[in-house]
Amino acid sequence: MGIDVIHLITVLGIILVSMTLHEAMHAFMSYWLGDDTAKAQGRLTLNPLKHIDPFMTILLPLLLAIAGGPIFGGAKPVPFNPHRVKYDEWGAALVALAGPLTNFIIAFLLFGIMAVFNLSPLEGVGSVMMLAIAVNLGFFVFNMLPIPPLDGSRVLYALAPEFVRRGMEMIEQFGIILVFAIVLLSGGMIGQIMGTGIDAILQLFIAIFRV
Repeated sequence: MGIDVIHLITVLGIILVSMTLHEAMHAFMSYWLGDDTAKAQGRLTLNPLKHIDPFMTILLPLLLAIAGGPIFGGAKPVPFNPHRVKYDEWGAALVALAGPLTNFIIAFLLFGIMAVFNLSPLEGVGSVMMLAIAVNLGFFVFNMLPIPPLDGSRVLYALAPEFVRRGMEMIEQFGIILVFAIVLLSGGMIGQIMGTGIDAILQLFIAIFRV
């Protein structure tokens, strides 16, 4: 079976828009909470070239699309100083949550549009929107995993006792290398988690919009 080039181009376009909004919202939230680090480094922008990571934003999601699995990935982390944002660890958690929640909202709105206009997820515009929903939910579920340096770990920072925070800070030093290792060593398990999470959210959307 050959590779569907049009499908991959569509996936890439969706990824670039979705991850740009994801990262930009991290930057806007940190700026709103009093930290101008992202702005000073040119990340307070909707320019996708400022946010792309060649592996996490392009190669990994496209490989997953070719393999037919849940599509997930990331981008270059938006820099921010957790000591400069308001509300301490809770402020840092808000900065982290702004990205994946943006993906969740995109998916929710697109699903709502499909439901209102009774669009088929199997053809035409509806199929593209369904693909965008799947990609954005993939980004949401993946980035909410409580593994440093993914966004979900920042929620643990706000809730965890001090010794757990220090341990997570040590893990976070490995940064994106740790994410690479997790994807390579436990890709099948992550795929199952992703699939289960995406299906659960889709069932929630179906119940809300009664379709």
